[in-house]
Amino acid sequence: MKPVAGKSSRPSAPRARAVLPGVVRIIGGQYKRSKLAVANKPGLRPTPDRVRETLFNWLGHDLTGWRCIDVFAGTGALGFEAASRGASQVLLCEQDAALVAQLQALQLRLKADMVKVERGDGVALLRRQAAGSVQLVLLDPPFDSPLFEPALKAATLAMASNGFVYLEAPQAWTDEALAAYGLQLHRSGKAGAVYFHLLRQKGDLSDAA
Repeated sequence: MKPVAGKSSRPSAPRARAVLPGVVRIIGGQYKRSKLAVANKPGLRPTPDRVRETLFNWLGHDLTGWRCIDVFAGTGALGFEAASRGASQVLLCEQDAALVAQLQALQLRLKADMVKVERGDGVALLRRQAAGSVQLVLLDPPFDSPLFEPALKAATLAMASNGFVYLEAPQAWTDEALAAYGLQLHRSGKAGAVYFHLLRQKGDLSDAA
């Protein structure tokens, strides 16, 4: 067949597919298998399923009565995972307006009354918490940010004496580095380029458990 006049005989290039947001799922508790959209935003890095599973194995699967703060919430995967496992109060803080709206929509869809979403500076929010009032502080700052040190300082003041700080970072944090914040390693691991740590107050006798 001859090509139609004025048109190329070459097959047309396939149309580029729209980039759709990814999805992660809550892996345990009352909201198990619920989907969380992952917006296509630079630097947004939801904690992988395997890492979340490891973290909540370390913590135990029942967080009944715990007060938790997800300081750099992003998709909310960590905070909603805590809510799913019985936490009585989960505060999600995020600066990006679109992500805040997404978190609020998810909170309504799940009818997760224990979850509160706040837009703003997560470290400043953490500093406003009463000393010793939080059982679990979740820290997953942007890896290229200078927020690790101020976030750890604020977390140390806010955490309960028997509480935990969860930290994701692009490098491993040692006991020597953490000592300046009154913290020490309880558990740690690595997944790809991400180091994850569960921290306790320095000298907490339960670290030997």
